[in-house]
Amino acid sequence: MSTASVTATRTEAITTAETRKPRRAHLPGQKPFGPLRITAFVVLLLLAIGWLLPFLWAVATAFKTETDAASGDPGWIGAAGPTIDAFTAILSQGNVYTWAFNSLWTSVAITLITLTISALAAYAFSRLDFTGRKWLFVVIIASIVVPPQVLIIPLFYEMLAFNLIDTYWGLILPQVVAPAMVFILKRFFDAIPIELEDAARVDGAGRLRIFWSIVLPLSRPIMASVGIFVFIAAWNNFLWPFLVINDTTLMTLPVGLQTVISAYGVQYAQVMAQAVLAALPLIVVFLIFQKQIVKGVATSGFGGQ
Repeated sequence: MSTASVTATRTEAITTAETRKPRRAHLPGQKPFGPLRITAFVVLLLLAIGWLLPFLWAVATAFKTETDAASGDPGWIGAAGPTIDAFTAILSQGNVYTWAFNSLWTSVAITLITLTISALAAYAFSRLDFTGRKWLFVVIIASIVVPPQVLIIPLFYEMLAFNLIDTYWGLILPQVVAPAMVFILKRFFDAIPIELEDAARVDGAGRLRIFWSIVLPLSRPIMASVGIFVFIAAWNNFLWPFLVINDTTLMTLPVGLQTVISAYGVQYAQVMAQAVLAALPLIVVFLIFQKQIVKGVATSGFGGQ
C-alpha cells in the first residue's frame, strides 16, 4: 500500500472517531441537568411568569370593551371578544401625537446631555488628581441615596426663579444630573488599562483626545447600557413633568394621557390602553438593544467589575 493511501486511511479513521465522540456542552464534573440547575430554572421561570402576568393582564384588558373591563369578569377575553375601541378612543385625541413627540425628543435630549456630563465627570474622577477629589466623590456617592422627591420643591422654585416653568428646558435640565451613572462609569473607567493612555500621551495626545479616541470606543457597551437606562427613566418620568408643565402642547405622553378623562368616569380599557401605548416604545428599545444592556450590566460596577 502506498504512503498516500496509508495517510488517507489514517485521516479518515481520525475524522470518523472525532465525529462519533460526544461533545460536552457543560463543564467537566458538572451535571447538565442536576437538581440545583433544575431548581434554579423553576424559580426563575416562576419569577418570570409573576412579572409577566400583570403586563399580559393589562394588554388583555386593553382589548376588551368598557363593559367587559368594568364587569369584573376574570376571563382574559371579554364576552364581546377582542376589540381595539380603547386604542381608537385614545389615538383619536389630537394631542396624543404631540405628547409622544415631546416625550421622544426630550428623552433623547436628557439622555445625550446626561451621558456627556456623566462620562466627563466619571473620567475626571477616574484619571485626574485635583484638590478635593476624594470628598467631592463622596458627596456624589451620598447623593445617590437621596430620594428624588426631596428635591422637587427646591427644583421647582429654582425653575420658577429662572422663568423656566412651562418650557422644555425646565423639563429637561433637572433630569440631566445622575450621580448613579457617574459612579457606574467611573468604575468602568477605572478598569481600563492606564498603559493605553500613557502610550497615547507619548504620541502627543491630550486629555480630550485620549478620552474621545481611546476611552469612549472601549466604553461603548457601558455607555449604551447607561444611555438606555437614562432614556427609560426619562420616558417614564411622570412627577416632574406633571409639576413643571401646564401647557397641554408641551406635555409628555405619561402626563398627557392622564388628562384623557371620560365624562362617564374611569374607563378601565382606555386606562390599560394608555399604559400599553406608553410602554410600547420602551419594549421596542429593549428588544433592539438587549445585547448592549446585558453586556453593559455584565461589565459595569453592578456586574462585579
